[in-house]
Amino acid sequence: MKRFLVYLSEILILFVIQTSTFHYFGLADIMPNLLLILVVSSAYMRGRMTGLGIGFFTGLLVDIVYGELIGLYAFIYMILGYFIGFTNKIYSNDDYTLPIVFVAVSDFVFGFYNYIFDFLLRGRLNLLFYFRRIILPEMIYTVAISVLLYKLLHTINNRLERKMNEEE
Repeated sequence: MKRFLVYLSEILILFVIQTSTFHYFGLADIMPNLLLILVVSSAYMRGRMTGLGIGFFTGLLVDIVYGELIGLYAFIYMILGYFIGFTNKIYSNDDYTLPIVFVAVSDFVFGFYNYIFDFLLRGRLNLLFYFRRIILPEMIYTVAISVLLYKLLHTINNRLERKMNEEE
């Protein structure tokens, strides 16, 4: 129950920060995807089912507030969380580079997915323009923020693990 409440509060706090505060820190109208960092970090540290669950609820929250169709963001966050969760088998407490790489790859996949459903299906075929103007800058900005945010999420996860082990 504690873990669920921690995940719920992380989702809500990062959602509020991403949708309100980072509008002021946007570079060329690009903002980092904090919720993607949360999904990838949780999946990497806790596994497939945690990544799937956090991805689904995070995406559902984005769909409810901003989505034109319910389920598009829930699906992509859920799929990314599930597949990054497979990397939990190589999880190391000391490694900070691997999750940053996973965030970069996931952000690229997320951006490409958005291109397909937001632009390609509407007849806008200029992938190179979308890649240069949206996918690449967002990926760089998200990776830069993930260096700091992953350390915080990692610390929260370790403290929660210690408390759970002490209670047993």
